[in-house]
Amino acid sequence: MIASSLPLTAHRWQQVSFASTLYLRPILDCLLANVPPEDEAQLRLGLQEALVNAAKHGNKLDPYKTIFVHFSMSPTQCWWVITDQGAGFSPPDQCRLPPPPQPIPDVGCECGRGLYILYQIFDQVYWNGDGTELRLCKSFQQSTQRHLCMGGVGLRD
Repeated sequence: MIASSLPLTAHRWQQVSFASTLYLRPILDCLLANVPPEDEAQLRLGLQEALVNAAKHGNKLDPYKTIFVHFSMSPTQCWWVITDQGAGFSPPDQCRLPPPPQPIPDVGCECGRGLYILYQIFDQVYWNGDGTELRLCKSFQQSTQRHLCMGGVGLRD
């Protein structure tokens, strides 16, 4: 099931749910429908990383398990809460990265470079205690906020 994208409203939460898959283009299109164009490519990369991790590592690509994404968009920021039905995630200590600037992790890091990507793209990155839910937030620049508030080019129908 993929929810349809609704017009941007401050603090209105929407949900998308789908079976574990790596075919994410329509899901990403839905989740990014109302973000400012100048932020879309970067956010697409970050959300793709998070969704691939949920499907592949969380749900082990089990088509009977579901990924849920709650998302909210306001003129100043967007939130995505991604939940999988897997056993949970606990990053190794050497891969627990504080927010940037940090050097890119070594190739040998067990958790890969996904955490690095998430911390580079999103302003806030949180996991729940079980490691089955990831919360991501992106705040927008002042010029973007002005476009969103005025209904300018930052919005898409």
